[in-house]
Amino acid sequence: MDLFTSIKEKVNGKNLRIVFPEGYDERILKAATRLASEHVLEPVLIGNRAELEQKAKDLGVSIEGIEVLNPHTYPEMEKMVTEFVERRKGKATEEQAREFLKDENYFGTMLVYLKKADGLVSGAAHSTADTVRPALQIIKTKPGIKRTSGAFIMVRGDEKYVFADCAINITLDAQGMAEVAVVSEQTAKMFDIDPKIAMLSFSTKGSAKSEETEKVAEAVKLAKEMNPELIIDGEFQFDAAFVPAVAEKKAPGSIIKGDATVFIFPSLEAGNIGYKIAQRLGNFEAVGPILQGLNAPVNDLSRGCNEEDVYKLALITAAQALQ
Repeated sequence: MDLFTSIKEKVNGKNLRIVFPEGYDERILKAATRLASEHVLEPVLIGNRAELEQKAKDLGVSIEGIEVLNPHTYPEMEKMVTEFVERRKGKATEEQAREFLKDENYFGTMLVYLKKADGLVSGAAHSTADTVRPALQIIKTKPGIKRTSGAFIMVRGDEKYVFADCAINITLDAQGMAEVAVVSEQTAKMFDIDPKIAMLSFSTKGSAKSEETEKVAEAVKLAKEMNPELIIDGEFQFDAAFVPAVAEKKAPGSIIKGDATVFIFPSLEAGNIGYKIAQRLGNFEAVGPILQGLNAPVNDLSRGCNEEDVYKLALITAAQALQ
């Protein structure tokens, strides 16, 4: 079954509400109306309704039946301000909170935090920092997870793999790699991928010794402590994690026998290069980045995205809300 057909089947009928802070963006409007017309999820647009209706009309689409919320006229703003101040624990006054909540990303993120929406998709017209910062300040990371990370689902025909972290953390220590492994297992299950996790390096099971390789080996131990049920091993060179014949020679006693499906990279540099090589030379579709580790799903679009990218990431965000 096609990846997104499967996701649509999972989220259909769940009445999941996904908020789009960038309601005025043409790509967002078209994707939101498409999602609404298919009754897959309930889009919530942020902006002025009259202006959005005119914009939609100009584009040849309709936002009839789609909820539109305006930070400047929102009837529950005072309650939202109070909740924001409490959540920031003294880091923002009421006056500052009101200013923050005029910003569509902060406003949208508070809707998710207050459970008036199940997830958020932004980034078509904002930087990654503009999307992620409110999420880290308001929604925050899950217990035991100190950082969010970015995963890609690499798809080619019936093949599906998880690559992480390829989007957020420039460097990771052993604890950071372990956390990425734990949340990536959950991401894999969401996409019906049997999670067998390989922690990657330039060494396989001690074939080279350095601080970098020892970091990865330590990350394996920490990940097992965090979740003893994980099927995980390392450190691995990619071929030892992916090719059974190489695994048999380089890591004969490993639980991973060249059948890894989740690949955790030791740095953003390695992860970003790795997924782009698979995408461009291996003809894999790179779906993501999917932000992991947050208490509720917030996902970041590329500013170069198209309508289809918005549509797909909204579906992913809805699927994450079911976890």
